[in-house]
Amino acid sequence: MVRGKVQMKRIENATSRQVTFSKRRNGLMKKAYELSVLCDAEVAVVIFSQRGRLYEFSSSSMQKTIDRYRECARETLTNNSIQAQQQIQYLKEETENMAKKIEVLEVSRRKLTGQSLGSCSMNELQQIDSQLERSLKNIRARKSQLFEDEIERLKAKKNLLLEENARLSEKCGQMSREPALAPPDPLIQQQEKGNCSLSIKNSEVETDLFIGLRS
Repeated sequence: MVRGKVQMKRIENATSRQVTFSKRRNGLMKKAYELSVLCDAEVAVVIFSQRGRLYEFSSSSMQKTIDRYRECARETLTNNSIQAQQQIQYLKEETENMAKKIEVLEVSRRKLTGQSLGSCSMNELQQIDSQLERSLKNIRARKSQLFEDEIERLKAKKNLLLEENARLSEKCGQMSREPALAPPDPLIQQQEKGNCSLSIKNSEVETDLFIGLRS
């Protein structure tokens, strides 16, 4: 029979909970013993039941194992504390270096805008002048590039308009070259007019209207 998967939640039934506790406690103790024997490991297990009853297993001495654990935990805590202090010190140094860099950049910005130049030496002024010249050169180059891009865009737009204009002109030319309707022939018109008059005369019927008795 396949064993169903156990849901990891508190067992509400007290009897079932106690039975499960006893089975799993014995299984855990057995696994701890096997681990200590097979792997020559120092193993200690401490279990308190719901009612506060103590169950324990130790491959050697429980107190010796507890003391060893406390010593390792103290060393781990000390190492973690040292690492935390080192990390804090590193962050402080990084913060100070960043603040110094920001201060240097702020002084440089003021000098580039013509402020705080009273304490500048001739060499510093020459460096500022060279930096400004380089900045202006870059600005002019960027401006020229933008102008060239705009000119190319306008040229492309002009070519599109010229092509559209040529297409429309060709279309209008084709429409003007189409043959017009020929004017009617005067002889044919005269003949058709005579035939129409003859038809009207033939269709006329003389009628006399008489009211009264004929003699």
